[in-house]
Amino acid sequence: MPTVTLRFSPMAEHVRTARLVAVSVARRAGFGEDQLDEIRIAIGEACARAVAGGALQTAAGPAVGLVDMRLCDDRDGLDVTVVQCDVHGEPLVAGPGPLATEDPLSLALMAGMADSSGQAGTSGGLRLSWKLSSGDAVGARAF
Repeated sequence: MPTVTLRFSPMAEHVRTARLVAVSVARRAGFGEDQLDEIRIAIGEACARAVAGGALQTAAGPAVGLVDMRLCDDRDGLDVTVVQCDVHGEPLVAGPGPLATEDPLSLALMAGMADSSGQAGTSGGLRLSWKLSSGDAVGARAF
């Protein structure tokens, strides 16, 4: 089960990079173009929520902390977790946090795009999953 981990500063300009990485992993896993758009939208929303809700503000003003995105692909599909972390990579929230509980419209959008979604363990982050159906495979997997 190949895993890709991307950690980035909670800045809006990094959400695009996270979407690009997620689509690249999904494409390599064999998802078709129709599902890549759904993955792009859901990952963008999850990372944007983490950026908006996970940044710790310092007295000087700039945001500190990290957003941790992990993508695991196997022969059955793609699992993604997005968690808000402190500067050391430790989750900010123990239990349901703002990433998993606020903005029901955003949660509904992600739930509609992913095959399954929910809270990522006790970290308060989000977990999104897509299953690869036999008709989705677009070719050999390149590693």
